[in-house]
Order: sequence, then C-alpha cells, then structure tokens
Amino acid sequence: MPGGGLTTRGPRNLLRQIREAMAGAAPAQERLDTVVRIIAQSMVAEVCSIYLRRASGELELFATQGLKPEAVHKTRLRPGEGLVGEVARSAQPISLSDAPAHPSFAYRPETGEDPYHAFLGAPLLRGGRAIGVLVVQNRSERRYDEDEVEDIQTIAMVLAETVASGELLGQEELRDIEVAPHRPERLKGQLFAEGLAFGHVVLHEAPVPPENLLAEDPQAEEVRLHEALVGLKANIDKMLEGGQGGLAGPSFEVLETYRMFADDRGWNRSLVEAVRTGLTAEAAVDRVRNEHRARFAKARDPYIKERLHDFEDLANRLLRVLAGDRPGERELPDDAILVARNLGPADLLEYPRHKLRGLLLEEGSAASHAAIVARALQIPCVGRLMGLRDRLSEGDLVIADGETGEAYLRPRPDMLAAVESRMQVRSQREAEFAALRDTPAVTLDGQRITLLTNAGLAVDLENLDAVGAEGIGLFRTEFQFMVSDELPRLDSQTALYRRVLDTAGRRPVTFRTLDIGGDKVLPYLETEREENPALGRRAVRLGLDRPGLLRLQLRALLTAAAGRELRVMFPMIATVDEFRHARELVDVECAWARRRGRALPDLLRVGAMIECPSLLWHLDALLPLTDFVSVGTNDLFQYMFAADRTNPLVADRYDPLSPPALRALAEIQRRCADTGTPVSVCGELAGRPLEAFALLTLGFTRLSAPAGGVGPVKRMILSADLGAARRGMANLLGSSSASVRGELESLARKLNVTI
Repeated sequence: MPGGGLTTRGPRNLLRQIREAMAGAAPAQERLDTVVRIIAQSMVAEVCSIYLRRASGELELFATQGLKPEAVHKTRLRPGEGLVGEVARSAQPISLSDAPAHPSFAYRPETGEDPYHAFLGAPLLRGGRAIGVLVVQNRSERRYDEDEVEDIQTIAMVLAETVASGELLGQEELRDIEVAPHRPERLKGQLFAEGLAFGHVVLHEAPVPPENLLAEDPQAEEVRLHEALVGLKANIDKMLEGGQGGLAGPSFEVLETYRMFADDRGWNRSLVEAVRTGLTAEAAVDRVRNEHRARFAKARDPYIKERLHDFEDLANRLLRVLAGDRPGERELPDDAILVARNLGPADLLEYPRHKLRGLLLEEGSAASHAAIVARALQIPCVGRLMGLRDRLSEGDLVIADGETGEAYLRPRPDMLAAVESRMQVRSQREAEFAALRDTPAVTLDGQRITLLTNAGLAVDLENLDAVGAEGIGLFRTEFQFMVSDELPRLDSQTALYRRVLDTAGRRPVTFRTLDIGGDKVLPYLETEREENPALGRRAVRLGLDRPGLLRLQLRALLTAAAGRELRVMFPMIATVDEFRHARELVDVECAWARRRGRALPDLLRVGAMIECPSLLWHLDALLPLTDFVSVGTNDLFQYMFAADRTNPLVADRYDPLSPPALRALAEIQRRCADTGTPVSVCGELAGRPLEAFALLTLGFTRLSAPAGGVGPVKRMILSADLGAARRGMANLLGSSSASVRGELESLARKLNVTI
C-alpha cells in the first residue's frame, strides 16, 4: 500500500463509487462483487472480502476480490473462529502484519489465502452489534497505519447500514441474514403494562438513513458538528446553573460528570475525525455511538455500563440538536408503537399521548420509570426484548402484546386478525368495567371495600373520574422531580399538590414523600456510587440525611392543603426511630407555619409505608405512633425474598402468593386490627384480581390499584363472598408449597368469583 490508505486520501470518493454500484440494476451478487472490487482497488489491497452473520451466528463469505470465487457462500466461520470471528466477537478492528502467526488465525484451504500476510478487518456494526466483517489483505508483511484503519471503519459503517436497509441485497438474499428486517418474528419478553395494540414502529433512537451518510461539503459538516456540540454543552450548562439554587448544598456531581462526558476530548475527537472522512455530522455521531456501544456493552462492571447510557443519551441529544427538534415534535403515525433500548423519566412523556399505542423496550423492568408511566397512560408495554432494536426498521408493523409479554414483528395477516379479535374482547370487558364505575365496591356478603387508585402524573388525575376510584391511595411525588431538569422549587411543588387536591375534591389523597435513590437517580442531586442501591440511601433515608430537601416538600404539602385534609406517608421506614425523626420534621414545619400566621390543614394524618421486613417484628412500637399505614408489597417482597424486582434474572424466583408472603400480610392486618390502625395495600398486587382476592380474604378492606386495575378488581369484589373465602384461605396459610396460586384459583372458581 504505497502512500498509505486510499489512493485519494479520505474515503469520500470511494463511498460515492460504492453508492453508485449499489444503485445499479445488476443482480445483488454482481453488485456486491463490484463493491469489493472497488474497495480493493481504492485501498490498493490484493484481497477484499465481506462476511455477513447468518441467523445461526456463523459468518459467511458473501463476496471477495482476491480469494477463490468458489469459496463464496461456502466458507463459514463459527462465532469467534479465526481472525474474522475475532473481529466480530470483539466488535473492534484488528490490524496484523503477519496474520498466519496470530493464535486466532484459522486456515481454510478453499479460500486460497495462504500467500497473504497483512490483515485488516473491521466489524460492520449496527446497534453496537457486529452483523458482519469487512477485510482487506496484502501479501507483504506490513502494518496498516491509523488512517487506513479509520478508512476501513468508515467504509464498514456505510456497508452495515446499506446491508441492513436492504439497499445492497434484496429480501430474498437477506432471508437468513440476522439483520434482515423482513420476515415475521416473535420475541418473548416481560410484561410491564397490560394491554394489546398493533401499529407502526417509531424508533426512539432515530437511525441515520443511508442516503444521509455522505457529506456534500465536509468542511460545512464539521462546522455543523462544532455548533451542535456548543449547543449541547450550553444546554447542560443551563441545567447546571438552574440547579445551583437547590437545598442542602448539592454539588450536582452526576450532572457535572455528564458535562464532563460532553467535553471529553476522546469523544469530541472521534466525532471530528469521522466527519473529516466524509461523513455527515449525523453519520459521525451514529458511528461513534455504535463504537462506544460495542465497547461498553461487553463490560461486566455495572458502573461502566451506566456510563454507556450517559454516552448514549449524549449522542441522542446531539442528534436532536443537529435535527433541531425534540421527540414530541416528530411526525408520528396515528398508531405509533414506540421502540427503544430504554427510556429515561421524561422521554416517554415528550411524545404525543394520543398517537402512542404501545411501548416495546430492549431493557428496563416492570418497576422502571417508563413502565410506571406506561401503566398510567394505559398503553401496553413489553420489555426485556433482547435484540429488538436491531430487528426492526422505522415503519415496520408490530404487535405489542401486553397480555402475554410478547412482541410480534411484521406479523402475518392471520396473526393480525387474531389480535384484532382479542382487542374486541378487551373492548367489551372495558365497557363492562366502565358500566361499574359508579357502583359501590360491596361484596356479596355486604363487606364494603374502599377502592383507590395510584397516581403520580397529570394523566392519573384524569383517570380518577374515568375509573370511578374513591380517592388516591398513593400519589408518587417523585415524578415531578424525575421529569425536571432542576430541583422543583417550592411554588411549583405547591401548585402540583394543590392541583391534585382540587381534582380529588372531597376524595382522600395520600401523598408519599420523595422516594428517590436506588434505580431512581436525579441528575441534579449529589449521589455516590453504591454497590447495592436498592439497599442504599434512598427514600426516607435520603430525606433524613438532607432535611432541607424533605422540609421543602413538607412545606409545599402543608401549604397546598391549607383548610382541608392532608395525608402524608413516609416510604421505606426500616426502624421506628426513622419514623419518629420524619414525623418531627412535620411538626417543625407546622410550627414554622404557625409562627408566620400561615393556614394549616384542617386535618393532618401522618403514616408510614410498611415495605421493610424489619417492621414486621416491631409493629407494636410503630403502629401507636402512626395515623395510618400502607403496605408497599413491591419492595416488601423483594426484601423478604432477597430478589431484586428490577433484575429479570431473579425477579420471578418467588410468587407473592406464597405462604411466607401471605403470612406476613396476615400478620400486618391482624396487628392493625388489634390497634385500630387504618391499613391499606398500595402495591401492584392490589391491581390484579386474583391477588386482590387473596388480600380481601386476609382481611384487608382498603386497596389502592393502578388505574387499569380498578375495574377488574371491582368486578371481582362484586362477585365475592368473603365469609366463605376467608375460611378457605385459613387452610392455605399453613401450606408447605412454594406457592398457593393454583389453590387460590381453584377456591375462586369454586366460589364463582370472577378473576
């Protein structure tokens, strides 16, 4: 390779030749053969080969210039086999001066590559995953320089996008290629929010289309990139400045780290170098994002993986700055199914609600922010769909099955017909629930059940009347903090709480104080890395460590509730002393308001959430101090069973309808009944008919369910005879089984309870 790199510096001319070859009318194989011939000639290489990954994971030689033609479509390498397999495995380029001497070298006699020593391979990356490998080889033992490595990576990027988009090969040729976005597929994930919908894919991370990869004016693109980076950093600086007025002197370490990433020399240099090779600014961002994704995704350290999300979000923000828009301003189809790897607290709310039909995620958990928002919006959400993003293209038809936790990609007509039939059945059921909206929740034997709803977003307030709930049993105050770029000030917090109380009218509202930490991280609050954040400084622990933050929220609540009832409860109380200290802060704020002649609530009730198992053996000390308690079954059970509910590897290793869980609930209900302490259940269990049936049989008469669960649970209540059901449950509590779900279902059927 005399002169180093392309015969004309920079791959711009080569990329244009490749595009012209792809646009030709020749058969697909001829066009691919032309592409490798052009690359070999331009890079003064004696061999150029393209390998693509089959659905089996094998890398198949699809085209070559220099190796034996008869090896095409015959030579296949297993995952990790040979240097080509190593390039795909590592998702990194490999440059060698003497390839046969490398321990990973695998000799295939049918290719005739014996004479070639110099080897340069680059992965075809899409979504951070290698879908193929581009290789150039030479006879002489020489080391390819940095410019040549940069050039082949740029070419590989363009080839990856054109192969995946179907421009280079047609549907028939891509039939067995893993990137093929054409055939129907079914992916099994996890149910995050119930419902059923089909529609057209909208990618949260909008890809850069192949026609927008090459720059007409590289210098102008570099200027665009520079201006976009300046704008991105200015936005982050604005967020930092807005947070400086926060209480308790937060250093905003996370946001400053975020700003540090935006100013990272390596990241900026990679972007500029990619543009200088002839890519558009958008293509440069996409390429660098792919490279970071491929590198970081292999890390085992959770902290390093979190940094990948930082870079991902920076890249997405930079692409939006370049496009001059926001997700909420994008043109969406009326039947949009949003597809993303993961979503932050505010992302989903930025999209027009009336056009969203469903949400599909590669990552996340049922307890994630996106899942909670999806349940509030009452749109089906399925997560943990591995490989989803790389299997879909913008506009693909897809089914989000929030009943089975599955996604159907490009479904067949008969599958669509079956889903439409199921949707009609769901519509009929929803009409039945709507008809019960104003019917009191009274069992067949006359037991009155108070049925409340959980809330936290503005849309939840609309659901309050729609589902006929008797109040809000759990208002998650942290959402206001999570969707804000800075700490919400006193007046904005007060306005929200006042609006909630105004909407509820005479119906009770229970406000849960700020529950952040763990998986709920606020970028403008100082945080420290914790090995196990679920057991770390979160919820009331954070509030007690930063009394200024908690006092500000309590002040807003007291102000908003002036002249009416205020119900406040503290989350994650683990010791009686924690509740005492938290309640003392309420007293301090009440005294502060009285000294200034400010109006206070007519009735103030302060409660605790029971979600730490330690309280089960100290209820005799806690209950006399509280005005009410609420059982948070989501956290209570994850701590009881030592199984992180956000971790898909262990979240399903226990059943909440197991004797240990039910006995714990029975003990809480009995102690509350003995002391006359009002008790409710506000976890996810309260919104599922069978689980709610179990709660009623244990003696609970106050349930707070997600909006979508109010109707089904009320229908169950109206069909239940609790006297007979409680006798049946008493026998199940002594079971030695891991779960009594089957027995409960049998009991419900025997008693004609609608579940």
